[in-house]
Amino acid sequence: MRTDLPTSACAPAVGRFAPSPTGILHLGNLRTALASWLSVKVKGGQWLVRIEDVDRHRCRVELAERQLQDLAALGLVSDQSVLRQSARETTYGEALATLQAQGTLYACTCTRKDLALMASAPHGEDGLRPYPGSCRGRSLTQAKADAVRFHLPVGEVAWEDQVRGLQRDDPHQYTGDPLLYRRDGCFAYHLAVVVDDGAQGITEVVRGADLRCVTATQLHLQAALGLPHPAYAHVALVAAPDGTRLGKRYGALGLQELQDQGIAIAEMVGWLGYSLGCLDRPEPCSVHDLLPGFSWDRVPDRAPTAAPLQDLVEWIGRHAGPSLRP
Repeated sequence: MRTDLPTSACAPAVGRFAPSPTGILHLGNLRTALASWLSVKVKGGQWLVRIEDVDRHRCRVELAERQLQDLAALGLVSDQSVLRQSARETTYGEALATLQAQGTLYACTCTRKDLALMASAPHGEDGLRPYPGSCRGRSLTQAKADAVRFHLPVGEVAWEDQVRGLQRDDPHQYTGDPLLYRRDGCFAYHLAVVVDDGAQGITEVVRGADLRCVTATQLHLQAALGLPHPAYAHVALVAAPDGTRLGKRYGALGLQELQDQGIAIAEMVGWLGYSLGCLDRPEPCSVHDLLPGFSWDRVPDRAPTAAPLQDLVEWIGRHAGPSLRP
């Protein structure tokens, strides 16, 4: 299966940023959001924000509101009403019925704990757990389904990544047959993201490099549902001066926390733009100032580190963990 030329290539550019409201947007999240915004805005396209709160057990309304506020403070505002996955269960159910009619689904009776670990969007820091196919061949009518999985076709998938070039993966080595529906009524990440990208007319997906490994699986789901393939760009993750990946374990570096440390929003924007290759040096600016300098050819494929952004706020208060030390 090859997707070198996305089927949505001739459509007007539509990008999206789709955070899960399980924590604040840290510096790496904000960098990805900015890259997504710049990529469609240089083409005169639309940029959308989607709140991926399909897992109501883990997502919090107040965090979603803060995420939207932080994006707006940087100048990143959705060009359409914000879509929230928690209001779209009927649509996901219809997509699941389409796949069931094709005979591509099967019941999974693995434990609830195992399913909970696999239901949400995977991240490198959490580890990717490919499903070994233990329940494959079990029909949806043979037993009460604890969960529903999609039977992946055999073979590799190839696609062109705007940052990393030609990619080729066997999704069985990364996700295995993806979970689409959980016994507690939660539609899983892979189904929701594919359905929503199709419904919103997304032509390009910009996200962190930790999600590159799920692309092949989602391309298979798009094909099964008759949805176009967007273009993909997987940007490097922000790293600490010693090369350690910054993520939730150092999640104190949100917008408000950076401001509390004396870093102005314009300074943050300039640093983020510099890290994406838009500027020759980090200097205060607005997101619109970065547009003339943006090109995927200039975006580095290696993780940016402190340069200096107050040396990443003195290496997060000397590794302060969940909160910055004064």
